[in-house]
Amino acid sequence: MHLSDGLLPLWQAVIYWIISIVALAWYSYKLSKTEQKEKVMVNTAILAAVTVVVSSISIPSPFGVPIHLFVIPLVVILIGPLSGVLVAFLCFLVQFFFLGMGGITSLGTNVVTMGIVMGFSTYYFYKFTKELDDRLSIFSGTFMGIVMATIAQVVILLIAGVASVEVLMATLIPFYLCVGVIEGIINVFIVLFMFKLKPELASLEKI
Repeated sequence: MHLSDGLLPLWQAVIYWIISIVALAWYSYKLSKTEQKEKVMVNTAILAAVTVVVSSISIPSPFGVPIHLFVIPLVVILIGPLSGVLVAFLCFLVQFFFLGMGGITSLGTNVVTMGIVMGFSTYYFYKFTKELDDRLSIFSGTFMGIVMATIAQVVILLIAGVASVEVLMATLIPFYLCVGVIEGIINVFIVLFMFKLKPELASLEKI
């Protein structure tokens, strides 16, 4: 889902950069108001490092294209949606400079899709279904976060005029539906295990 430099018109890339900067500024404001600032910062740093490593690992898939897990839904469930935006931003910076993934002009766009859209979609689907069942909420949050981010990227590419609806529906949609199912199942096991191992994570203030 990493978009590279030169794919979008520069004026559109600037708009997505501005949206990303506003979201990061909002995170800074919320962090300054929390009483658990040190815990949040430590957990964010740890999860950012985990995200960089795990999301850089290629997993073979039946589509012929390797799967890269996002990890952002896991971050959001544990420490909140704006924290997911920050982690996404840091992750994309590291992956661009050290792995050549994504780009700088497109970084704002990638943060919008995989940080903002994926983050808040994950958080609210998780939150709204939490009273029903923990496993359902974790899976649905992860799955719908990835689905909504995919839809957002489809819209962005259509607005940019770089791909047709037919091509995107035949490639991006089925691929990321598969990723959403896989990552949703993985997150159910990880989150429940972490909440059982460290119950305080469940009550940690989320930003």
